[in-house]
Amino acid sequence: MTDQLSTFQGGCHCGAVRFETDLRDHVEVEDCNCSICAMSGNDHIIVPASRFRLLQGADQLTEYRFNSGTARHLFCKICGIKSFYVPRSNPDGYAVTWRCLDDCQDMDARLEQFDGQNWEANAAALAHKSRD
Repeated sequence: MTDQLSTFQGGCHCGAVRFETDLRDHVEVEDCNCSICAMSGNDHIIVPASRFRLLQGADQLTEYRFNSGTARHLFCKICGIKSFYVPRSNPDGYAVTWRCLDDCQDMDARLEQFDGQNWEANAAALAHKSRD
């Protein structure tokens, strides 16, 4: 495993929204059980904003916010797919939908559970763990 970054492209179902992101050779994919992720089956990779670039389709995105209003869920207006969003846990970055990456099947990825139903307690525990 290295710290080398590779560029991956992805987008929505209809192709109106396209992006690219720089990811490490091995990625951790979050499988969140919060209401919106569970209902949409959204497994995602958190990346800093500096490693994410929207290539096309900014005018085709629509936004949905709920609960705390911090997360910005962005959907293609045409096909309804959420290729990426601005997560509550990392409002200065993006959560890229793993299955929206063109080559997701070829990636070295590990699925990690995130207890979004108990978001505050889980986020606090993870923050504490990262300081250890």
